[in-house]
Amino acid sequence: MAVATVPDVSVSQSGAPAGSSPGAPASPQQDHEAEHRITTLDSGVRVVTERVPSVRSVALGFWIGTGSAAEQDSEAGISHLLEHMLFRGTERFGSEEIDQIFDAMGAEINAGTDRETTTLYTRVLDRHLERAFDVMSDMLWRSRLRELEAEREVVLEEIAMYEDDPQEKVFDLLGEAVFGKHPLGRAVIGRAEVVRAVDSEQLRAFHAERYVPENVVIGAAGSVDHDRLVELAIAAGSERAGAHPPPPAPDEPDFERRVRFFAKDTEQYHFCLGGPGLAREDERRFALRVLEGVLGGTSSSRLFQEVRERRGLAYSVFCFSSLYAHTGEVGLYVGTRPENLSEALATIATELERFVEDPASVEELDRSRENLKGRMVLSLESTGARMSRLGISVLNGLPILSVDEVIERIDAVDIAALEELAGELFVAKRLSVACVGPEEQAFLQALTPLEGVAA
Repeated sequence: MAVATVPDVSVSQSGAPAGSSPGAPASPQQDHEAEHRITTLDSGVRVVTERVPSVRSVALGFWIGTGSAAEQDSEAGISHLLEHMLFRGTERFGSEEIDQIFDAMGAEINAGTDRETTTLYTRVLDRHLERAFDVMSDMLWRSRLRELEAEREVVLEEIAMYEDDPQEKVFDLLGEAVFGKHPLGRAVIGRAEVVRAVDSEQLRAFHAERYVPENVVIGAAGSVDHDRLVELAIAAGSERAGAHPPPPAPDEPDFERRVRFFAKDTEQYHFCLGGPGLAREDERRFALRVLEGVLGGTSSSRLFQEVRERRGLAYSVFCFSSLYAHTGEVGLYVGTRPENLSEALATIATELERFVEDPASVEELDRSRENLKGRMVLSLESTGARMSRLGISVLNGLPILSVDEVIERIDAVDIAALEELAGELFVAKRLSVACVGPEEQAFLQALTPLEGVAA
């Protein structure tokens, strides 16, 4: 029950042909593909499954299309608090009873909140699927939303824990620097003052508005029968009426270079450099993943080798990206001691300049493509990863690619594609800066090599 980033499925999405299946429950519309099936219930709930015959388990997830980016400033943190409250019981199942049921099945139930998604998920033996579904669907649709005071304190402790962790704090600080006042720039976990003030009526109104059938996807992968899962979804009562219109989409982010520093008595400076990235439907997302492998996404990447292996300036250095509905974020992180800060940032500045001019050799390109393909295929040996791929793709209206189709797109990435992206996304003087550390002045002085960032 923590703030969680939805597992990366951006390189495993594409479409399934539409079709129909006579005799399906409640006259649902169905799509068919060799590896997965999708059924849309009359209520709008979508059920997507992928059968994996070689396993005896099922990964089951409920995906709700709401997160921190859909909150008003006065609501910052309600999505996360509501996710916690799902575990406080229903009329049929008490909070402790839910824990006991999943313990007795040898399973764990968890949930996560992201900027655009909330997820409730588990993995169980196939013979326990119906029991798990019964409890989870009740939690989703019929949570009592009681015992608010106790769960409020839990969430406030979680916020305090994040505030105490500079490695967590710096990424939220970077989001603020990159997106400004846009909701994407706020911490997913929310603000303590909002969590303290929210009452049960607000939570119920928020739940009624966001947890509606057309905003929910039920995903499962493993030893699962699609038609039976559809029957369970209908029987669970997800056909409820009373849908509300979605909240209005926020304005586009005001992208500009910003510098943010948070003073904290730490042993290291935790430093991030970042800027606007790609939207999740952008076909260049495949090139972006390959590019990250060259710059800082692997142990053979340029930043890892130059900053850590050759110079010993950091233990942790890497680049990252997040893809959202209409935009995205790219960035890099390094944690380094005060005496190494200036050299570390100078080294990063040099590597970024070289990267924009020469983003990859043929050898680097081949190695990054093969690394990406290998990680993607290996991840799909997990039913949890397969379930996540299905759920997030269907929820966001993105098609689902086969493994071969993904590999084709990765293989199609060439050096010209990397040159275009590197020049668009990683010019140092255009990037915002965030840092958590002991002395702001030392940090500002160390920024000099990153030309124009602090201007």
